[in-house]
Amino acid sequence: MANQKLSSGQTRKTLATVLRYLKRYRLQIILSALLAALSVGLTLYIPIVIGDAIDHIIAKGNVNFPVIIPLLVRVAVCALVIALSQWLMSTLNNKIAFRVVHDTRNAAFRRIQRLPLSYLDKQPVGDIVSRVIADVDQFADGLLLGFTQLFTGILTILGTLIFMLTLHPLITLLVVVLTPLSLFVARYIATHTHDMFKKQSETRGEQTALIEEMIGNQKVVKAFAHEDEAVRDFDKVNERLKTYSLKAIFFSSLVNPCTRFINSMVYAGVALSGAFAVMADPIGFSVGRLSCFLSYANQYTKPFNEISGVLTELQNALTCASRIFDLIEQPTESADAEDATDIDKTQGNVSLADVHFSYDEDRPLIRGFSLDVKPGQRVAIVGPTGCGKTTLINLLMRFYDVKAGSISVDGQDIRQIPRRSLRQSYGMVLQDTWLRSGTIRENITMGRPNATQEEIETAARAAHAHSFIRKLPNGYDTVIGEDGGSLSQGQKQLLCITRIMLCLPPMLILDEATSSIDTRTELKIQDAFARMMKGRTSFIVAHRLSTIRDADVILVMRDGNVIEQGKHEELLARGGFYADLYNSQFDPT
Repeated sequence: MANQKLSSGQTRKTLATVLRYLKRYRLQIILSALLAALSVGLTLYIPIVIGDAIDHIIAKGNVNFPVIIPLLVRVAVCALVIALSQWLMSTLNNKIAFRVVHDTRNAAFRRIQRLPLSYLDKQPVGDIVSRVIADVDQFADGLLLGFTQLFTGILTILGTLIFMLTLHPLITLLVVVLTPLSLFVARYIATHTHDMFKKQSETRGEQTALIEEMIGNQKVVKAFAHEDEAVRDFDKVNERLKTYSLKAIFFSSLVNPCTRFINSMVYAGVALSGAFAVMADPIGFSVGRLSCFLSYANQYTKPFNEISGVLTELQNALTCASRIFDLIEQPTESADAEDATDIDKTQGNVSLADVHFSYDEDRPLIRGFSLDVKPGQRVAIVGPTGCGKTTLINLLMRFYDVKAGSISVDGQDIRQIPRRSLRQSYGMVLQDTWLRSGTIRENITMGRPNATQEEIETAARAAHAHSFIRKLPNGYDTVIGEDGGSLSQGQKQLLCITRIMLCLPPMLILDEATSSIDTRTELKIQDAFARMMKGRTSFIVAHRLSTIRDADVILVMRDGNVIEQGKHEELLARGGFYADLYNSQFDPT
C-alpha cells in the first residue's frame, strides 16, 4: 500500500472534483452563505450594544435603565435571529453534504457496474466496500465541518478585524501579528497527521476485506479448524488499525490545546494593552469599548481554533475523497464500437480464429486457439484445473477481450457487437450461484421481468425446482436473503437453472451447472438440458466426464491449448489424455 501523502496536484484534483459535485447545489450554498453572513454580522453587532450598555453603568447603584433596557431587548432579538439563522444554515449544510454523499455513492456504484472484470478481479472486495461506505462517510463529515465552520470562521475573522480596526488600530495590529501563530502550529500538526489518516483509511479497507472474507467462508474456516489463525490475522490488522488511529487522533488532538494556549496569550496581551489605553484616554477608548474590543479579540481568535480543527478533519476527508474518486474515475470497459450492430435472430455459429490471451503479459495462457462451432452443436470443454476452460467462457461472453485473433458469432466479430446484445444471446449457469435479496419470482425473472406465472412455473418444472418452491412459506413470493439466504446450494443452483429455462436464449454456457445437485435430480435436469439444447449452440464446462458423453464435440484443454478434439468414443479410442482423465474417474482403485 502506498503511504505517501497526497501531492499538491492530487489535492487540487480532488478539490476540483468536490467542487464539481457541489456545483449543482450552488443555490443552497449561496443561501447558506447568506445565513452565515447574517449570523456573523449580528454576532459582531451584539458586543457593540453591550459595550454601550456598560458605558451607561455610571457607578455602583447608578445605572441608566431607560437607555440600557432597550439595548438589552435589542441583544435578545439579535440572539433569537442568530439562533434561527444558524438552525436554518445547519439544516441546509446537512442536506448539501448528504446529497453530495448520495451522488458520490451513486456514481461509485454505477461505475462499479461498468468497470472491467480485470480491475474487479484484482481488487479486494472489502476494500471497494470500504471506499463506498466508510470513506464516503468520512468525506461527508469533513464536508459538513467545512460548511458549518470554515466559511463562518472566515467571515468572523474578517468581520472582527474590521470592527477592531475601527475601535483601536494599534491593538488590532498586535492581535493580527500574534494570532497567525496558531495557524502555523495547526498546519504543522495537520501535515504530520495526514500520513496516519491515510494509513488508517487503507487499513480500515483491509480489515473490512478480511471480515467479509471470513464471514463469507465461515464453513471452510470451521471445517479446517482455522478459527484461531483467523483471529490472529484479524488481531494483526486490528492492532495496526489501532496504532494508526491512535497516532492520528493523538497528533490531531494537539491542535486545539496548542492553538488555545497561543490565543489565550494573545487575549492576555490585548487585555493588558487595552487597560493601558483606557487609562491613557478614558473618553476616546472607554471601558465599554475595551469590553467590546476584548469580545472581538476572543471572537477573532476562536475561528482559528475551529479552522485548525477543520483543516485536520479536511486532511482526513480529502484522503478518503481521493480514494472514492479514484474508484469513480477508473477506466470503464472499452466502449462499444461506433458501428456495432445488434445480433438479430442469432443462428449460433461461433468461430474462434488464432486467439491469444493472457491475464498477465508475462504468462501466456491461450495461444493460437482456433475453433469453429456450427449452429446447434454441443461443445464440451474439459481439462485439469487452470487449463483455460473458464477463461474461454470469459472470452466468449466478452468479459475480457482477446489479445490477438478474433471471436465471431454468425460471421460478425463480437467486438463489432454491443456487449449487451452479445450477452443477451447467451444463457449462462455457473457453478458459483448468484441470487439477490428479493422474492423467488424476482430471481427467476431476472432475464424476463414480464414473464407470466404460467411461464415461470413451466420453467421451474423443467428445472425440477417447482416442487421445493411450492413448499416454501409463500411459494414464488417467498423472500430470500442475500445469496439465497437459507436455501441449500443445490436449491440455489436449481433456481439459476430455472432462470435460464425461462429465457431460452439461442446459445448456452453451462459451467458445472449441476455440481451441487444430487445424482437423481441431475439425471432429470440433464434430460431437461438435452431438450433445451436442441437447436441451440451450447458450451458445457464439466469435470464429471460422464455428463458430456453425448456432446457433438469435446475439447480437451491443457495449458491454454486444445490438445485433443472429437467425440467421446473417438477420444477414448485414441487412448490419449482424455482417455486417461475419463478412466481415472471410473478406476475402482
